[in-house]
Amino acid sequence: MAWEAFKDSTDTSFYVRGHVDTHKARAEQFCPSSAIVEISDPSEAQSAFRHGLPIIDIPSFPVTAGTPDVATGAAITNSIRLCVEDVWQGRAGGVTTNPISKSLLKSAGFKHPGHTEYLAELAGEFAGTDTPRPIMMLVGGGLRVALATIHVPLMSVGTLLTSALIEDVADIVLRALNKDFGLENARLGVAGLNPHAGEDGMLGAEDGAIIAPAINELNKAGNTVIGPRPGDTVFHEMLTGSYDAVLAMYHDQGLIPVKTLDIWGGVNVTLGLPFIRTSPDHGTAYDAAARGAVKVDSLIAAMKLAKSMAVHRASWEAQNG
Repeated sequence: MAWEAFKDSTDTSFYVRGHVDTHKARAEQFCPSSAIVEISDPSEAQSAFRHGLPIIDIPSFPVTAGTPDVATGAAITNSIRLCVEDVWQGRAGGVTTNPISKSLLKSAGFKHPGHTEYLAELAGEFAGTDTPRPIMMLVGGGLRVALATIHVPLMSVGTLLTSALIEDVADIVLRALNKDFGLENARLGVAGLNPHAGEDGMLGAEDGAIIAPAINELNKAGNTVIGPRPGDTVFHEMLTGSYDAVLAMYHDQGLIPVKTLDIWGGVNVTLGLPFIRTSPDHGTAYDAAARGAVKVDSLIAAMKLAKSMAVHRASWEAQNG
């Protein structure tokens, strides 16, 4: 279904690394107007795209839609690795990953909390460097929201936040806004941790003791960073034009506004990597997959954003070397 949204495009094509037989069966059952074209190399994707969805086969155990199977774990992680390698070798402009079942992959021996951390490990492996810090950003509903902490228990957030962490994350976000979103002199709003951003210490000391000093240092370095701002108003402030992005302190603080405003079209972006990666911002939805009732809006938005970011990054690299 996502292929149909792009099939008439003259400047966009993509391919899938996945199990060909599974995709063919799904297309025949739920989307007979969509053809599947098996290819053997990414270089064949552009010419094949006008005829159908190009797929490079990854051997896998038989897959039943809507039924998670630990036996498919190796094929899932292999598909991610191969797609990253394609981008790293210049065979593609970016990676758009589909949702994964974290519990299934954990049962199959996957050691990472999710895509984000695994992609960072692959980035370090391919580059021959230390693992970079991956930053999760959600884009949707008129918002760009990055996270200072990601998949950690809420009770741990206050102990994990440091001024150095916030400075590092904000710096990565600001550089990405310039390089991948084409925003020079971007403005970053920073959410407070506590209600009313601490209310001058009455409702918590972290905003004044940890977040504010980080913002001061970032501004001394020539950035435009505003905050800490109350978490219940900072997102509205972005919607009215005050910021180009918001840095939230924890997962739900940042994701709830985006998903409330755009539950079907939000995009998950990983910043801080030497390659572009986007993904739908929803989960696996096994029940919808079994019925053939999936919505592809977020996947389409993720691919469009990946292309836009690739164009901006290429322009930035041409200008900056």
